[in-house]
Parts: sequence; C-alpha cells; structure tokens
Amino acid sequence: MSLRDELKQLSEKIRTYRDEAKVQLHLASEEAKDEWNDLEKSWEKFRRRVDELWDDTENASKDVRETTRELGEDLKESYEKLRNRIKYL
Repeated sequence: MSLRDELKQLSEKIRTYRDEAKVQLHLASEEAKDEWNDLEKSWEKFRRRVDELWDDTENASKDVRETTRELGEDLKESYEKLRNRIKYL
C-alpha cells in the first residue's frame, strides 16, 4: 500500500472515530470536553501534515512520513478511547 493510500485510510478511520465521539459529546463531562478540544488541535496538526505530504510525497523524508503516520495512529487511538469512554455516559 502506498503512503498516500495508507494516510488516506488512516485519515478516514480517524474521521469516523471523531464523528462518533462528537455525536456523543453533548452528554460528556467537562473533562471529556477538554480532552475533545485538545484532540481537535492535534487533528488540525495532523491534517496540515497530511496536506503537506500530499503536495510532496516523493520528496518527504522518511522521518517526516513516519512521524506523520505515528501522529495519526496516536490520534486515532485517542479519539477511539474518548468515543468509547463517552459512549456509556
């Protein structure tokens, strides 16, 4: 799988977890809302990095690609945890 395909798939998974958490956020505690706000900042950072990589995938260093992938995986896990935690409120 190409880097572009991998990041696209990861972005779609993050978006799904993000959307599910957002739907349930209105029932969440203040702590969960604060966590959401922090995750939203990370989401914007990830999206900017992915957009930069789209523009220059072939010239992006291995470190930049790996860092972006790791950021995406961390973000996906964080949204998933938040979604699961507020799902049962």
